[in-house]
Amino acid sequence: MSDPRSRFPGGPPLRERLLAARGVLVAAGLLLLGFAAFNLLSVFYALLGLAVIAAAAVVGPGASVPPRTGRAPENPGPGIGSPWIETLIGKLPDPVIVLDRDGRVVAFNAQASAMAPALGRGEAVSLALRVPEVVDAIRQAGAGAGAQRVEFSERVPVDRWLAAHVAPLELADASGVIRRLLLMTFHDLTPLRRVEEMRADFVANASHELRTPLASLSGFIDTLQGPARDDPQARERFLVIMKAQAHRMARLIDDLLSLSRVELNAHVRPETPVELAAIVRQVADALQMLARERGVTIALAVCAEPLLVLADRDELTRVFENLVENALKYGASGKRVDVSVERAQAADGAGEAIVRVRDYGPGIAAEHLPRLTERFYRIDVGQSRAEGGTGLGLSLVKHVLNRHRGRLGIESRLGEGATFTVRLPLAPHRG
Repeated sequence: MSDPRSRFPGGPPLRERLLAARGVLVAAGLLLLGFAAFNLLSVFYALLGLAVIAAAAVVGPGASVPPRTGRAPENPGPGIGSPWIETLIGKLPDPVIVLDRDGRVVAFNAQASAMAPALGRGEAVSLALRVPEVVDAIRQAGAGAGAQRVEFSERVPVDRWLAAHVAPLELADASGVIRRLLLMTFHDLTPLRRVEEMRADFVANASHELRTPLASLSGFIDTLQGPARDDPQARERFLVIMKAQAHRMARLIDDLLSLSRVELNAHVRPETPVELAAIVRQVADALQMLARERGVTIALAVCAEPLLVLADRDELTRVFENLVENALKYGASGKRVDVSVERAQAADGAGEAIVRVRDYGPGIAAEHLPRLTERFYRIDVGQSRAEGGTGLGLSLVKHVLNRHRGRLGIESRLGEGATFTVRLPLAPHRG
């Protein structure tokens, strides 16, 4: 182990410096001895000059002693390969990727990894982000065109809108060399876009669906104020109809608001584990009174093991309320509704929970099946309104299941009833 005293601060060991400077020392010594031999310089001053030259050669340029602060010299700054970059971008809430000017990944944070799992350090970012607009923005920023901003959308697994910002950046590496980089950040525009769509859809749907009950209420009010003013029997009949219309409007507005809330958060997957069978039992119990009124029996079959799914309990409750209530209303002629909860294995090998709601009513024609989850689509408008339906129930079911990364299947034949199947991925085991 070398003696630490043999080192100059900030430079190589003394022996290495002497070896590197020996040529300079020999030449300077011969020159000074020549001056002394011809009496141009005294021996004392010749030796003194040689000592000064030797000291300058050994110490060398850049070997200045740093001020003593009681701690080791600090890193000159965050550079390529320094943990400073990782720490810095790791604290940011949005996805961030640092690239070199050729578009290769230098660093990225956890949010970026979740957005693009294929990201790898040293690899071209285009391998993980296959978005032509983003790749073109990176190319332009790297070519010196300045900061770039582009907006793009993703359709899988759910609809999302994002804005990407690409800005040139210069950082010093550990050796002090300036490196030209690109800083790419992403901002989620999905909530803003969904709010805009929600507002437009709400106005269009509400104005269309509320027009009929409002016209009916207005007509009955005019009748009560006119010809039926003194007819108690007609007044009571009209008031019952008006109450039903008011109730339908209230339910329509409630369904519209629920659908808008689900769409607003469609890109955010729930993370709370809930027990699925408990929700289905609760729904079946709550609808027993309606079943008795319709003369229908609800047959519930639930597997013994608990089935945990990541879900919003209230939203899943609304899903099964809609499905079971529809079966009781539109399949009442079959006098029975089967509700089952079981565990199965998905195509990718992961576990999933399956809930089936089957009725034995008149069934649904094949041409209607693909459109059942559309907003306000009804097979029989008159029957739907008579049952108090809004035409939004199955649309709400579809959007809730999309948010939960689930699926809805519909099978039916005329005269054989209908089966609605909900599939939800089971929550991963947490050790």
